[in-house]
Amino acid sequence: MASNDPLPAAAATVLAQVFALVRACPVGRVTTYGWLAQAAGYPRRARMVGWMMNEATADVPAQRVVNSKGELSGSWAFAAPDAMRRLLADEGILFLEDGRVDLKRYGWQPLRDLDDTQRAALLASASTAPAQPSERLLHLLRHDVASPFRQPS
Repeated sequence: MASNDPLPAAAATVLAQVFALVRACPVGRVTTYGWLAQAAGYPRRARMVGWMMNEATADVPAQRVVNSKGELSGSWAFAAPDAMRRLLADEGILFLEDGRVDLKRYGWQPLRDLDDTQRAALLASASTAPAQPSERLLHLLRHDVASPFRQPS
């Protein structure tokens, strides 16, 4: 990778911002990949946030990120198939009969629930908790059609 490649630094910044937003999601609430993408300045890039959540470290409460339907789509990334659900239940979240989280009741939208000043401070604070993107993430950001960083072939 060339040292003048701006992508690793840009990816590290966005990754740190996404993680900061997830850390800000209160206990007993959930957010979605799409809401995180919007708050980080990448509307319609939920898929990119999903890739980034695959990079989450132990200090990022990844169980609080669900898909736009309230489904536990990231549960495969946890140690046991029902670990994500157990973690959320331990935070007081009750599930609908079909296993989804009721987003109207438990949803936390950074663009709605944080004012502009709070959100700006949170995103700016991300620089104090750097995150290093993996080669896999960099590859996806360079080549996937869903990436705002996609480089022409």
